[in-house]
Amino acid sequence: MQAKSGISKITVMIIIYMIAVVAVGASYFLTSQNIIVLNGAGATFPEPLIKKWAFEYNEKNPSVVINYQGIGSGGGIEQIKRKLVDFAGTDAPVKDEEMTTGYLVHIPETIGAVVVAYNIPGLTGTLKLDGDTIAKIFLGNITKWNDVKIVALNPELSLPDQNIFVAHRSDGSGTTYIFTDYLSAVSQEWADEVGIGKSVGWPVGVGAQGNPGVAGLVRENPYSIGYIELAYAKIVNMTYAWIKNEFSGEFIEPTLESVSKAAEGFLEEMKEDVRVSIVNSPHPEAYPIASFTYILLYREQNVYGVRTNFEKSNALLNFVWWVVHEGQEYSEALLYPRLPPEVIVICEELLRSITYNGQPIITS
Repeated sequence: MQAKSGISKITVMIIIYMIAVVAVGASYFLTSQNIIVLNGAGATFPEPLIKKWAFEYNEKNPSVVINYQGIGSGGGIEQIKRKLVDFAGTDAPVKDEEMTTGYLVHIPETIGAVVVAYNIPGLTGTLKLDGDTIAKIFLGNITKWNDVKIVALNPELSLPDQNIFVAHRSDGSGTTYIFTDYLSAVSQEWADEVGIGKSVGWPVGVGAQGNPGVAGLVRENPYSIGYIELAYAKIVNMTYAWIKNEFSGEFIEPTLESVSKAAEGFLEEMKEDVRVSIVNSPHPEAYPIASFTYILLYREQNVYGVRTNFEKSNALLNFVWWVVHEGQEYSEALLYPRLPPEVIVICEELLRSITYNGQPIITS
């Protein structure tokens, strides 16, 4: 009898343990089912801001988790084309003919700027440059810091008789796209010989990966010059030039205000297509190397098949709607300008155009 009683107790304990395991497993399964995970990848340009948005939105909406990996605009475009991510970030707009797996809607999320960073030991004062001079430096046509063109723009500075070390991106990037877009707009020689692209055939210089790589080259090499994103340049305390506005003739410091003004000259064009270039803006107070950066979303969300459903698509659009509204409150603290109100209205219409099985997801 004792043996039977002992076995009975062990059996009961095993059954209780199994029930507990099943209960915990069921609880975990249900919790997992209630969490919606949204994955994004792409531009490093807005990465700090997107990650801030992801954190703040999850704080307010714990059932939605947003992951974003800064792998460059080219990488983000490739991943969303392969339907590996729910959204992508890009500073380089995708042309209609490149949308081979479904139409990608561009949602402007913020405005950024590219600065020309430099390292000239002993230089006091701020370097001033114009577009033609920058193009000639990166073409290899100007090789000395005391070249007559640079001296003419900076008569108050004592510029050294030293060779210019040129740094550029080695990876495909939206930052390169914006910079080469600007150079093509202000220099016919650059447009003819190099052109615009996320990656280009650089005539001179040394390449490095990402904004950190280019910043590192500039820091480590005296008498160097390179281009990096404004917010990153401020965070790592780089020295950068003021750039001449061709329309006013003034040298413009890159600030939140001067970058925002770059968009003001293109608001009417954006009503037709948000994929506009805002470099070399005609606004007299605009910093000329500026660009919108975009979130890419499929216009028809069911292109993902079993990887998504209406609830997930709805969560994705709610997040992006929040980004262009409440999310803008976090922009300036991270050195990104807020979207102009007129652009937010355009974003609302674009988000309303996105469907699931042909039906609008946002109806209000």
